[in-house]
Amino acid sequence: MKIAVLVSGGVDSSVALNLLKQQGHELTAFYLKIWLEDELQYLGDCPWEEDLAFVEQVCKQADIPLEVMPLQREYFDTVVKYTINEVENGRTPNPDIMCNNHIKFGFFWDKVQADFDMVATGHYAQTETLPNGKAVLKQAPDPIKDQTYFLCNLRQDQLQKITFPIGHLSKAEVRQLAGDFDLPNKDRKDSQGICFLGKFKFSEFVEHYLGKKPGDILEFETGQKIGEHDGFWYHTVGQRKGLGLSGGPWFVVKKDTAANIIYVSKNYHDEDKVRNQVYVKDFNWFQGQAPSETEFKVKLRHGENFHDGKLELTGENSGIIHLAEDDQGIAAGQFAAFYKDDLCLGSAVISNE
Repeated sequence: MKIAVLVSGGVDSSVALNLLKQQGHELTAFYLKIWLEDELQYLGDCPWEEDLAFVEQVCKQADIPLEVMPLQREYFDTVVKYTINEVENGRTPNPDIMCNNHIKFGFFWDKVQADFDMVATGHYAQTETLPNGKAVLKQAPDPIKDQTYFLCNLRQDQLQKITFPIGHLSKAEVRQLAGDFDLPNKDRKDSQGICFLGKFKFSEFVEHYLGKKPGDILEFETGQKIGEHDGFWYHTVGQRKGLGLSGGPWFVVKKDTAANIIYVSKNYHDEDKVRNQVYVKDFNWFQGQAPSETEFKVKLRHGENFHDGKLELTGENSGIIHLAEDDQGIAAGQFAAFYKDDLCLGSAVISNE
């Protein structure tokens, strides 16, 4: 099988590449150049050159051809602009989900699909083809590393062309294989943070595009001014750190984007503050329609934690998830991913109501 393998310079994609070679597939490795190093260079060192150096070493060792594909303009137009718009409108974006949708399994696959049967990445996830030809997305056995949340908004036609060679493995097993293959990057630490930012801080990225807009921090219960902020877009509901307030802990409980006001409370976790309803819109069901059942496991962010939830449809493309317990970090703009057993069924975007 002819497979296009996306490699990043990290251990996961390098092991995936070597496993596919071991299985006898015809491979070409691709490195996507999406870093915004030219525009944001003043913020710090961008690691893309180090990443690419590792990619070149890994591919040379495995004797697999490598192509570098620049997709910076496409990335800016579909992921960066989306991120800026969401932040500017008081929502919490998820650039990694959009990168998977539009770049890795979007623009990239559109450019190469005529020459390849499948695309492979180092994600911790699994796909399986049903008798009807449709694909399902399955969790990785490692609950901490499972990345199905970041893939929850893909389309069915994209799922059908993806393979995840390390999706059935734990991180420890992948590290062991990196040693067995004697990879040049076998001891390299995992990358952290949003893909396009590299080593940049998110607050610095936001400041570059939106600047500062001083406003008031008010106590939610009394309306009393207790501080100032540099712009509501630097803060998200549920946030505790970075407020610069004494006498806390204080939590962000609400944002008035029109008035540029941040509301905070010390009583964020009080029992009378019920947070067990999640308003959602823009459903994406992998099988093309909503399942007949209404009770799911739900993820509201990446991680190993699930909620038990019941979905109530309130419109053709909107609904309310009723959680079995409160969640203190429900953030408009993020994604809710729906699960049944080990299957990810799809997603919806969290809305304000």
